[in-house]
Amino acid sequence: MHLKTLSTLIAAALLSACSNSNTVNVIAGEGTITPLKTEGEYEGRYHNLYPGDKEYPTTCTDNCYEESELLVCDDSNSQCQFHAEQNVPAINSGFTVRWLGHAGFYIQSPNGEQLLFDPVKDQFDSPVDFAFKLAGGIYRKPGFWPSQAELNGLDAVMYSHIHYDHFNKADIEEIGNTPRYLVPLGFADNFPTGGFNISEMAWYASTQINDLTIHALPAHHFSSRIMVPFIYDDHNKDLWNGWLLEQNGRTLFFAGDTGYSKHFQDINQKYGEIDVCLMPIASYYHEENGKWYRYVHTTPEDSLNAAEELSCKVMIPWGYGNSSWQMGDHSSHSALLRLLHMQKQMNSQVPLYILNEGEQVSL
Repeated sequence: MHLKTLSTLIAAALLSACSNSNTVNVIAGEGTITPLKTEGEYEGRYHNLYPGDKEYPTTCTDNCYEESELLVCDDSNSQCQFHAEQNVPAINSGFTVRWLGHAGFYIQSPNGEQLLFDPVKDQFDSPVDFAFKLAGGIYRKPGFWPSQAELNGLDAVMYSHIHYDHFNKADIEEIGNTPRYLVPLGFADNFPTGGFNISEMAWYASTQINDLTIHALPAHHFSSRIMVPFIYDDHNKDLWNGWLLEQNGRTLFFAGDTGYSKHFQDINQKYGEIDVCLMPIASYYHEENGKWYRYVHTTPEDSLNAAEELSCKVMIPWGYGNSSWQMGDHSSHSALLRLLHMQKQMNSQVPLYILNEGEQVSL
């Protein structure tokens, strides 16, 4: 009797495990790019399209963090709010954009689809959050998480790469398995098991949600999440993406974490001018390793130049702020100060629209 009961329980557990397994679909093939190394130590792992030393069109060298009356801060340019009268560009894209903090965005498409980019609710996945704090990092002020009704109505969640400040397993479990998850190649094995519908996408691959087209695009970055010295590391095992939403002839671009490279010109050549560009401007500063930090993250002037090359009708910056971890920055809002300064110095013609965390705009 006990053996029969035990067998029944084991069978039920196995069936439950099978029913909760994830579904993974790979979207690649003709017309896409899968940038794998073909030789060397990291053969079979991913690489950037344009490696090597960079010649940047513009570099701020003087008074880069000029104070601005548009920022009201507590001290040292931290814990700030941007206060300014801003005209919403009359581009009639139909997209609504809400900044959740750091790289997180809640997007409503012109026809009503609801999507998230790189949502991270609170801190890093445990126990990495604790190790980060011990190493001198900060616990950030939590971002502005979508309401439960908004989470229940999501159509898709898109991740740019596996770094802890962009991808959190605990948040996936809270969001649930109703929306589609769109991720770079190799990414799906980082998901918890829970019946998630995951599409891994090569660069320039596309997929549809209703009549919304979602394109996976190149970025200039890297990926890593696990390192056991002398035993294992996952450096560049998974790809990294930018994303382009397209509906009714209108477009929204999310660059993901990226350094400045020729891939922005490639994107413009393929898709033409872009209505809304969500562009990173932070995490480029480091006293000893500044060259590397800038190689994989855009400075504010890099983002302005990239937005010019992309023919962006409006640029919304991100990466700085009260809900950032201040990795590679002087302060929470130093990157925004540099952006405001360099927009004037460069006489940039790209319209900016600046959000505080939790704010949204219909463009």
